Amino acid sequence: MVTSSGPKNASAKTATGTWHTAITGVKPNNILIRGYPIDELMGRLSFGDAVYLLLVGDMPSRTVSRIMEALLVSSIDHGAIPPSTIAARTVAGTGAPLRTAAAAGVLALGSPLGGGGSIEACMRFLNEGLAVVGDWVSYDDAARRLLDQREGTGQLPPGYGHRIHKRDPRAARLMQLAFELELEGGHTQLARAVEQELAQRRTTTSHSGGTSLNSDGAIAAVSGDLGLDAETATLLFTISRVPGLVAHALEEQRRQEATRHIDP
Repeated sequence: MVTSSGPKNASAKTATGTWHTAITGVKPNNILIRGYPIDELMGRLSFGDAVYLLLVGDMPSRTVSRIMEALLVSSIDHGAIPPSTIAARTVAGTGAPLRTAAAAGVLALGSPLGGGGSIEACMRFLNEGLAVVGDWVSYDDAARRLLDQREGTGQLPPGYGHRIHKRDPRAARLMQLAFELELEGGHTQLARAVEQELAQRRTTTSHSGGTSLNSDGAIAAVSGDLGLDAETATLLFTISRVPGLVAHALEEQRRQEATRHIDP
């Protein structure tokens, strides 16, 4: 872990004046990231640590570092089915630059069906329940209230259920790590309570698939307990998925015929 410290506020002068930023300072032979020389960070900081430093402004603890790495790995790819992957492969098949294909995939992320689209909605859902948790309202009580409000809709809460997995292995591992690293807070505890309540109501729900927490829900819960907001949590998913999109674009150009019809 880097031990050197420096000013967290940096500014860079432009030709028309001063642009104030607390993120990066660039001077001749010197680049600061949140006050730390980038050459000192290189080889000492993991990519997840650096992402956390950029977004939050502080160095992560050892436990936060581990969960950040897990968050970024969890969504690195999910096969050729997601619309974002299909978009990246389709554009790659035209012979466009790989960066263009990856960008096309990124633009398809964040929608309800495009991957990562339930993260923000799930965090808002959990925040709604946490607002009533207190001396007289337990996490189990809050979970029942949240699900009672959705009774009769025939829809699972955002962040629960999956079209392929009855038990999403990514979600299970993230929640396990949060427990092992003692990073569980209100969001993860409420997420577990909702999952348990859903399991008890499973016989009465009209949903045909699983009702367990999915990766979007786990990312929302863990990110919430790290103090990250909903938009930042979704951006972590986006950062994570880019390598997968690039890999699919590379494979499309190297192994498939150009401009082939891609059947989802």
